[in-house]
Amino acid sequence: MADPVTPAAQTGRVRLTSLSHGAGCACKLGPDELRRVLEHLPGIEDARVLVDAATRDDAAVFRLSDERALVATTDFFTPIVDDPADWGAIAAANALSDVYAMGGTPLFALNLVGWPRETLSFDILGEVIRGASAVARRAGCLILGGHSIDAVEPLFGMVVIGEVHPDRMLTNAGACAGDVLVLTKPLGTGILSTALKRGALLETGMVDAVRSMTTLNDGGARAALRVGVSAATDVTGFGLLRHLGNMLDASGVAAEIGYEALPVFAHAWNLASRGVVSGGTTRNLAAAEAVEWDPDLGAADRVICTDAQTSGGLLLAVPPEQVAALLEALHQEHTPAAAVIGRLVAGPAGHIRVSRARPSGLPS
Repeated sequence: MADPVTPAAQTGRVRLTSLSHGAGCACKLGPDELRRVLEHLPGIEDARVLVDAATRDDAAVFRLSDERALVATTDFFTPIVDDPADWGAIAAANALSDVYAMGGTPLFALNLVGWPRETLSFDILGEVIRGASAVARRAGCLILGGHSIDAVEPLFGMVVIGEVHPDRMLTNAGACAGDVLVLTKPLGTGILSTALKRGALLETGMVDAVRSMTTLNDGGARAALRVGVSAATDVTGFGLLRHLGNMLDASGVAAEIGYEALPVFAHAWNLASRGVVSGGTTRNLAAAEAVEWDPDLGAADRVICTDAQTSGGLLLAVPPEQVAALLEALHQEHTPAAAVIGRLVAGPAGHIRVSRARPSGLPS
């Protein structure tokens, strides 16, 4: 582990990214590793459980009545940026995202903290919590407490409880062949945060990514509910293709993606071409057995498609006749992106074809 009191060169602050083995959601267990772990979960046979781990969805949903259901999720990770308030804000937006991906409204949250008490100031933890609290206030979500432990490296995240109408929730299991895929944030946060950690990128190079990661997915969820989408998920540590793969597996369909249609942060491709790739992304790429790559898509292109995102956007499957209305709604909500990236097709469940060009016939 790096010296925990090494200051950031420009500011004299502690370089939080130097204290962790990874960055953000790139620290997650890989898809194959998680699959083996989840095999040990007991099967659920309870009519009140509307969504559990079986479909690899974003959160659990538990019915309270015909009109109310609870949405429950949790997420935490090591520092993804060096500014503590930004880290807290990103972690909060990331945890809240799972509720929005289910079409829900956050109610309250509990903080999760792991802190190296002997080597890192509690004033820094205060800044982390301040950043998280600002985002929670924006979401109308109360922070009611939490839990902390002494840890080797700093960790922060949240448990979030929300609610949704059982007939209005979004899941990853309703997608249909013919649906169009729309993404609401650019890709590349894993590459950029890894570059920051390795000293290959200045903090100023993270400004756009931080702005995106601290943007709530509430606007995307409102647009999706207003227009009516078939399925939804958010794109986080498993990268675009694995989260899409979960949607395809749950829905029993395949997909075609156009690489050139993907929204990508500036510098991400150049950094990936220089080998700046997180461990989480490497695991995602190794698990992409169901992906058929266009032969002219090189290593950096494939990294973009599997890059481990933190607080990424919503991936929405929408009927073709509703695409224009969804894009207009997303623009009205000022989502960081509103990109048509592909479509769903009949085929082996989970199969993904990634071509260089946008699939023909898609709206721009």
